[in-house]
Amino acid sequence: MFPDLVVEVSGPLACFTRPELKVERVSYPVMTPSAAVGVLEAIFWKPEMAYVITAIEVLKPVEWTQVRRNEVKSVVSASQVAALRKDPRRRYDVETDRDQRNSMLLRDVHYRIRAQILRAPHAGDVPEQKYRDQLRRRVDRGACFSEPFLGCREFSAAFGPQTDAQPIGRDEDLGVMLHSIAYSDSGEQYRWFHARLLQGVMRVPLAPLGADAVAMPASPGWRADGLGAGR
Repeated sequence: MFPDLVVEVSGPLACFTRPELKVERVSYPVMTPSAAVGVLEAIFWKPEMAYVITAIEVLKPVEWTQVRRNEVKSVVSASQVAALRKDPRRRYDVETDRDQRNSMLLRDVHYRIRAQILRAPHAGDVPEQKYRDQLRRRVDRGACFSEPFLGCREFSAAFGPQTDAQPIGRDEDLGVMLHSIAYSDSGEQYRWFHARLLQGVMRVPLAPLGADAVAMPASPGWRADGLGAGR
């Protein structure tokens, strides 16, 4: 195994939504591995590779803030968008679908992401080192495919190479946390792990908990948060 790839991310606000509190959005106190994968994929990604998060280091004290925002209660489907385009007389009335929700957010966050690269079976003879070097060059230049964000798209993230910042000296049992999301023809499958913060470092196991370890709602329309906000 190669040494971990290291990328630091920071931002004024972040929200890594707890799935059990999906109506009033409340963040985990630490970035989730799936959110870390989203940041790395926004910087560099190829279909022949995938990121595996090994650890997340918390480099600034955990601080909270609360905001109330206007949101819509439903998600407009692709078929509804197509119908609106075909008939200009149809309108989506946001006023009748609007709702105010509280969000418990993290503020002034700074994390160090440690990750490995997993090559896909169809990657061929392309060496892993090539992908690792491409990620490092893009991080050093500040280049990205799309703007990274911290849990929600409105919370943009700055990123860069490793600095001398040290993890905070904090120990905490974070409980069950989202590990990753598996996509298949039958829908999304959420995977979990028992997260612990030891001296500011959260180690991420390679294998998540078993499928029966966490009880999930049976509703077919359930998603990880109220808006289906992925990470």
